[in-house]
Amino acid sequence: MLARLKTYYFRQMMHPGVLGILTNPFYFARRGLVLGIREFASQVHGRVLDVGCGNRPYEQLFDASEYVGLELDTPENRLTKTADVYYSGTVFPFEPNSFDSVVCNQVFEHIFEPEAFLREIGRVLKNQGRLLLTVPFVWDEHEQPRDFGRYSSFGLRALLSRNGFEVLELRKTVDDIRVIFQMLNAYIFKKTCVRNPYLSLLLTLILIAPFNLAGTVLSWLTPSNGDLYLDNVVLARKIPGI
Repeated sequence: MLARLKTYYFRQMMHPGVLGILTNPFYFARRGLVLGIREFASQVHGRVLDVGCGNRPYEQLFDASEYVGLELDTPENRLTKTADVYYSGTVFPFEPNSFDSVVCNQVFEHIFEPEAFLREIGRVLKNQGRLLLTVPFVWDEHEQPRDFGRYSSFGLRALLSRNGFEVLELRKTVDDIRVIFQMLNAYIFKKTCVRNPYLSLLLTLILIAPFNLAGTVLSWLTPSNGDLYLDNVVLARKIPGI
């Protein structure tokens, strides 16, 4: 019973439902991401490469014949990530045109040379293959010191176009007053974060859950703002011959 509760709790961290409003400091961001990814998941199929896979939180959303997780080769990643392949951070260790789809979630902001990174994705992706890319627009610095950029929708379209991709769809997640509440919660979490998971949960219930509830209600009553949002979710296609 305890193991089930623990599994359910950790699922609420990446796939938050109703309980996530009370327990997840990043409720709005994570909820927006999973809904955005789910919208395009049917376009991701065949042999799939997850670049910067972490612990593969969205793998179950895709109908893949093979799902390959790729991560940067560091001692910490070897201990904490669930990748199939580790690499140096430059050339992907795969043959050209070897994947039908590529997913890359919340990684692009950590890439110092984004154009080279996109060209490498294009190299291993088959012609007409799909790229599902999620990237923050509004967020604080994280995973320091490897946090190098924030991307607007216009910047992403330009970068993808210059490097052999056609943007098919682009969604802006959480484009309303919840942006403000999420940033407030991120601030509170960073200033009150503790190692003890039970104390952390208690602090979330007391300090953060009220803002999750308030932001949810106010988002129903106030207009959206497409110029201020948390994340970009992009579905792109590799242009034939590139």
